[in-house]
Amino acid sequence: MGVIGNGLVIFVTGYKMKTTVNSIWFLNLAIADFIFILFLILYIVVTFYKMVWPFGDVMCKITSFVSILNMFASIFLLTAISLDRCLCTWVVVWAQNIRTLVKARIICVFVWIFSISCSIPFIIIRSVIKHDGVENCVYSSPINVIMYLFIFRFMVGFAVPFFIIVSSYVAIGVRAKRLKRGKQLRPFRVIIPVILAFFICWCPFQVQQLCQISAHENNWSDSVQEGLEASGPFVACLAYLNSCLNPILYVFMCDEFKKKLKKSLLLVLEGAFTEDHVSFRSTRFTRLSESQQEASSNSSTTTNELVLKNLLMNITEFLPYVSSVFGVVGNGGVIYVTGRRIKTPFGF
Repeated sequence: MGVIGNGLVIFVTGYKMKTTVNSIWFLNLAIADFIFILFLILYIVVTFYKMVWPFGDVMCKITSFVSILNMFASIFLLTAISLDRCLCTWVVVWAQNIRTLVKARIICVFVWIFSISCSIPFIIIRSVIKHDGVENCVYSSPINVIMYLFIFRFMVGFAVPFFIIVSSYVAIGVRAKRLKRGKQLRPFRVIIPVILAFFICWCPFQVQQLCQISAHENNWSDSVQEGLEASGPFVACLAYLNSCLNPILYVFMCDEFKKKLKKSLLLVLEGAFTEDHVSFRSTRFTRLSESQQEASSNSSTTTNELVLKNLLMNITEFLPYVSSVFGVVGNGGVIYVTGRRIKTPFGF
């Protein structure tokens, strides 16, 4: 679902929606999530293999790099969005003159470069180690080096950006209250749930990682260390869930995204269900008068558009709820459309 959801976000924001500063932000967020989800299959395989790593040292480093890159890129982009929103609220005229598509793209490039730079050290400390004849992808550097990098990751990749984000939205709230313009907060109903989802998903992972490395370094009790180690898979899955939640939040919260998604799916359905022999069959009516042809064509087109539009509204409205039964609902929708709503050319 993460691949499908983020793929749709990339398609809609990159090709169907009008390019704006906000669409550039969310497009890059979706790209970060999409890349990470593609590598997530390796973690799933490892889980089935009882944490045995069968992909070699290179893939161990690459997969670890991609997961850390996703975290840094996501939080840095969310920070950029928050500062952008804050400037738009406090210095409106200045923001209108400075806030351009080119500068937004430059900021995104800088975010990716900085995220890659922050993620590279984690390639060095991660490798495959053979223990009791079993290969595992683990942190292999000295404990003090790992500790410093974990603290760096927590501060640069979570604590400091999140402080900036919270401060930005407090400033936005103060400004909106001072101007008594509650409607100005409506555009933030997309980004605020995304930020909350990031915090809820990544905070337990960050805390657990710091506590676990501290437990090893300071010789905490065995029961505490075992508990922290046992919680590792849970907090990791919670962090990975964030990449799947964002597309659902976009569908729920962004009216423009829903409209463009419906329009895009409508075009897909029209292309999929259009048959070549329909145009051939229409030549039988070439002897009709021009007015009759025009009336028939307009009536048919209007009917088809209404049917497809109503069908598409229903599918898109319930899309976030049916991820677990996507195949059943999808094929059921095709059966319903082709069997009940679309006219069968040969009377079957």
